[in-house]
Amino acid sequence: MRSVLVLVTVPALVIAALALAGPQDVPRGDAPSRPNPIPEVNGMVFVPAGEFIMGSTAEQLVKMAEVDEFPQRRVFVDDFYIDIHEVTNAQYKVFLDSTQTEAPPKWINGDYGLGEDGFPVISVTWEEAMAYAKWAGKRLPTEAEWEKAARGTDGRVFPWGDSFDRALANNGEHLMPVMSFLGGISVYGCFDMAGNAAEWVDARYEAYPRGPNDVVPRGVPDRNLGFSKDRRVYRGGSWNTFSKYLRCANREHTAPGKRWVYVGFRCAMDPEWKKK
Repeated sequence: MRSVLVLVTVPALVIAALALAGPQDVPRGDAPSRPNPIPEVNGMVFVPAGEFIMGSTAEQLVKMAEVDEFPQRRVFVDDFYIDIHEVTNAQYKVFLDSTQTEAPPKWINGDYGLGEDGFPVISVTWEEAMAYAKWAGKRLPTEAEWEKAARGTDGRVFPWGDSFDRALANNGEHLMPVMSFLGGISVYGCFDMAGNAAEWVDARYEAYPRGPNDVVPRGVPDRNLGFSKDRRVYRGGSWNTFSKYLRCANREHTAPGKRWVYVGFRCAMDPEWKKK
């Protein structure tokens, strides 16, 4: 595995506080036993196995949510690690120089702008994000992993709670460096899960499973015919979108070869004890 440049770290006191305050999920009985203590991975946080609340309710559809987030349900997610922040320009540049991969379109002569080391890399395709993750010895998170890392286990609307606060996320006029909003950190310790750059995940744009009692409220258009396995999902909203798109449950989608100036990514990784 190649080494990856990490520009910013979280102070040890912050990590310690999160470890004490964060949810203590319980793995299923057939899960491999975890080491104690959990090994630290540079630039990543650990999310323990357990169920969480994923998606949006019928009541939320009427207010703000989109029908592709319906129904809300409990989903089990196994142990995983996820990046503390979005992959930065500086990190992505190491990958480009090592693999001779094509630079994002707005980079000049294969390099990003002066002073933009700590900005999220954007205008990368889903395939390029997947290639970076593989090169780094990681992978893209699944939709469920991403949403759990963003909202925890209590079904909160935003990483910090149920009410939007513009002081906690970047949905302003331009992209900003990662970790600029310390108050918007998720319960597991992830920064910028709402706003700044939206983030590719390893998921096709498909409907959530529905049961006989999962009925879309009258007056809410049902988008069932709009799903496509040829499209890929990105999450988190971005600097140029309204607050409703920064909700943890919000799903957006596009073709995997598309580049958008507001879409970047972060990586996830399986712990060693899951690989045995």
